[in-house]
Amino acid sequence: MSPTDPVGRPAVIELRQYTLRSGRRDELIELFDREFVETQEETGMVVLGQFRDLDDPNRFVWLRGFPDMAVRHRALTAFYGGPVWAEHGPQANDTMVDSDDVLLLRPLSDGSGFVVSPSERPQAGAPAPDRFVSATVWSFPPGRPDGIALVRDGLLPVLHKTGPAPLAVLTTETAHNTFARLPVRTGENVAAVFTSYPDESACRRHLAEVQDHPLTREILPGIEREQTAAPRILRLAPTGRSLIS
Repeated sequence: MSPTDPVGRPAVIELRQYTLRSGRRDELIELFDREFVETQEETGMVVLGQFRDLDDPNRFVWLRGFPDMAVRHRALTAFYGGPVWAEHGPQANDTMVDSDDVLLLRPLSDGSGFVVSPSERPQAGAPAPDRFVSATVWSFPPGRPDGIALVRDGLLPVLHKTGPAPLAVLTTETAHNTFARLPVRTGENVAAVFTSYPDESACRRHLAEVQDHPLTREILPGIEREQTAAPRILRLAPTGRSLIS
């Protein structure tokens, strides 16, 4: 897929976190990577990344993207009303306890979204890459831009100066969810930063450098005053077919 293709730079992104039945995560990943990647993308969306949550063996995290909300509605209607989901959806659903923890997001600013090339995706059965992906999600009061602005204008420059640039920086997409069959979390106002590292030790070194940076000491108190809860940090291991790694 060309880098200029709008699906390769999705403007609407779902961050989906599933709680699974005990011991069934690998079953879902094998099924997902075999049956639900190309078949979703044929409808107009792009499967961005699939991950094992390193803090919970029964947690599966994945992202998919769409050029806009209209395409999202058409693509989801086509996929969930189509033959592939009819055949394999019951097995997938049987692995899940909860699939409703979903954030609807968009790039925080021009150029801050994911850029992917589905044509470069490994084939089904490929080994998982030896990479570590960190996702940090800050939550702020709905309708208040101050916390988001502090992350965008204050924290992000420090992240760029001290380590690998984030893969993407996203915020809440406030458009109405027009595909009610799949609920999303409402009343959210988040900033989410996704970064890839060779391993977790590299992530820890980067975060230590960020914490020690003088600008961070100025910015963090303001972010902490604005946030409604401590940031959620996801420690993620990409699966073999994840474009994000």
